[in-house]
Amino acid sequence: MIKVIALDLGGVVVKLNFQRAIQRFAELGLPEVERYLNPFQQQGFFGDLEAGRINAEEFRQEFSRLTGREMTREECFYACMGFIECVPQTGLDAIRRLHDTGYRMVLLSNTNPYVMSWGMSPAFDGKGRSLSDYFDACYLSYACKMMKPDPDFFRFVLDNELIRPGELLFVDDGPRNVEVARSLGIQALLTTEVESWPAEVDRFLQTQQR
Repeated sequence: MIKVIALDLGGVVVKLNFQRAIQRFAELGLPEVERYLNPFQQQGFFGDLEAGRINAEEFRQEFSRLTGREMTREECFYACMGFIECVPQTGLDAIRRLHDTGYRMVLLSNTNPYVMSWGMSPAFDGKGRSLSDYFDACYLSYACKMMKPDPDFFRFVLDNELIRPGELLFVDDGPRNVEVARSLGIQALLTTEVESWPAEVDRFLQTQQR
């Protein structure tokens, strides 16, 4: 029986705009920006930031070195927020509904401190609520110092939630992340549209009740 539902942030809770992020970093002077950015797992100093190997200030310093000019934290935030297209209300409503039904809702995301400074603020949903108002716990790569699809990241969540793999339903838009989760015995759904995951989760939960 499913007890906990874990959702990815980008591509599930939040609609992404990958090309706009590339454009913003290029606009600020980062050479060969495409070599660092990946829809599912960032590379280079971007990956180091998301994995918690460097902090936000060290990222800013490396960004400055690569562009040849001093970057501000505001510019770093502006560029990183290029990833965020919108936060669909249908998904937020689904999170609240599933929580009210009795499921523990957690976030499981590869992300960075710049994006989360927005996500954990009242600006997140445009109505004065942050991610912490929607989720019982947030497992963030840079804070946990692990990144999906590392199996230890999933095991970390299972241990903290005090559940068995079969009691966790994980929803992600990354095929490799879903594949690794399933290899651990976790129930996992691959979604390709931010608008579709609530119906996909509902269908899955209905099959579990039969």
